[in-house]
Amino acid sequence: MTYSGAVRVGGPADVHELRDLMISKVAVGPMDNNAYVLRCRATDEQLLIDAANDAGTLLTLIGADGIASVVTTHQHGDHWQALAEVVEATGARTYAGRDDAEGIPVPTDVPVADGDTIRVGHVELTARHLVGHTPGSIALVYDDPHGHPHVFTGDCLFPGGPGRTTNPVDFTSLMDGLEEKIFALPDEAWIYPGHGNDSSLGAERPHIPEWRARGW
Repeated sequence: MTYSGAVRVGGPADVHELRDLMISKVAVGPMDNNAYVLRCRATDEQLLIDAANDAGTLLTLIGADGIASVVTTHQHGDHWQALAEVVEATGARTYAGRDDAEGIPVPTDVPVADGDTIRVGHVELTARHLVGHTPGSIALVYDDPHGHPHVFTGDCLFPGGPGRTTNPVDFTSLMDGLEEKIFALPDEAWIYPGHGNDSSLGAERPHIPEWRARGW
């Protein structure tokens, strides 16, 4: 079946099958958070992005093979409600942005800085540090050698605009970071956000001036 990225809480995962990587997306919790299980097709190693809520659903999606690591995109509580239970059940290494780690109640094994590489099997993800939604938010970029990039943006970029900020300085910081580090990628790059449906950079790029003008 064709991947759409449209999921709902209590519904099935949607699976994006790439040549080297399988991406399973599921929605969990009262804030409709997205969580993503990435599986290297060569090694079957798995990584979870955002143990947001409902550990039972996440552990079922992970399956008997477990996960080697879990990445928390930022420190807001709706993105780590199930982290402690998932880590206890799987023994996974924990990753989070260096400047957000103290705000996450589960210890971060590997603090992440801009440009750091996180591996899942033979697949490499590059962390991009984005300041504004939180001090230490990270997006993860998979530059698929067989196609276009895939970008897990947490709450920094959604269809329709950047993530929430509370003042003009943070908004400008987030927009500057998105334009420098994310929108530098080609239009075909696929966006997997922390809530809601997926998009592409090409669909969102024309609206950057509008976002700048409105200030959110």
